[in-house]
Amino acid sequence: MADADIPRHYRSLKERFPEVMGAVETLGGTVRRQGSLNGRTAHLVQLAAAAAIGSEGAVHSHARRALEEGAEPEEIYHTVLLLISTIGFPRAAAAISWVDDIVGD
Repeated sequence: MADADIPRHYRSLKERFPEVMGAVETLGGTVRRQGSLNGRTAHLVQLAAAAAIGSEGAVHSHARRALEEGAEPEEIYHTVLLLISTIGFPRAAAAISWVDDIVGD
């Protein structure tokens, strides 16, 4: 991902707290390599968790990274639609709007 594609807030955190953000990035990579899920599936799982907690930035990040790992837009939307009965329609609808920011509508 080019620096221009990295959200401004994330770049700011990396500049202000380089050791902390390095540790966060290392942990994320370590956890993804630990198990048997491929990168696409791992980012879809993380997308679902991000939607569940209402984190717009994390939904953006994991939707983008799922696409980079080969997920189809339909899979990304389906991941969020599956959450309606768990997290409720309003929160899932908000997450879909955040996915739209990345995937398009």
